[in-house]
Amino acid sequence: MGNHNEAKTRIILVRHGECQGNREGLFRGRSDFPLNENGFIQAKELGTELRKFEPVKIFTSPLSRAKETARIISKQCHIEIEICEEMNNIKLGLWEGKAKDFIARQYPEQWAIWLSEPEKLVLTGMETLDEVQQRARKGLNNIIKNHAGDTVIIISHRAVLKPLIASCLEMAKPYFWRIHMDTAAYSILHYDQLRGFVLVQLNQNRHLGKYISEWE
Repeated sequence: MGNHNEAKTRIILVRHGECQGNREGLFRGRSDFPLNENGFIQAKELGTELRKFEPVKIFTSPLSRAKETARIISKQCHIEIEICEEMNNIKLGLWEGKAKDFIARQYPEQWAIWLSEPEKLVLTGMETLDEVQQRARKGLNNIIKNHAGDTVIIISHRAVLKPLIASCLEMAKPYFWRIHMDTAAYSILHYDQLRGFVLVQLNQNRHLGKYISEWE
């Protein structure tokens, strides 16, 4: 059988640092919020924390809040960044940039679905979580194919990382609210051909001095 550990790939999944959209309770989607002051501090805390894993590369969503997080980590870990479109945030259509309390008033039925079983949510111009999950998993599979046995960092968004983790662990729906990830927290997956994906850590946030925990 050989030693299955020889090609174990470690994937560090990072949610970007805090942005103003987090502070204001907005649906972010593809709205390109930059990191706020606390977000920059969080990214530095992340860089210090992740250095010990000796990652070889960072793959990031193209949005500013993810790219800025990646840039700070890359400086501390001395590694390259690659933009990964498959890790871009969910498209939210008419909900982009809108406050959650506004959505609750204007779209009460859809808001109720979001709070209970967002996997069933279908809106014009919005990606479904199934679509997000499929593209994110495709991106991850490509990364693993090209970096078998390495440690890599993926920086993305809550609505991408949660479906991605669920896919890797073959979690049945509804899964979205069963997984939690704070801003600038990280989770770790191991992958090898014998066992597939193993969740080693989830929502590690002890390195953070300050963070917001979002539950909606």
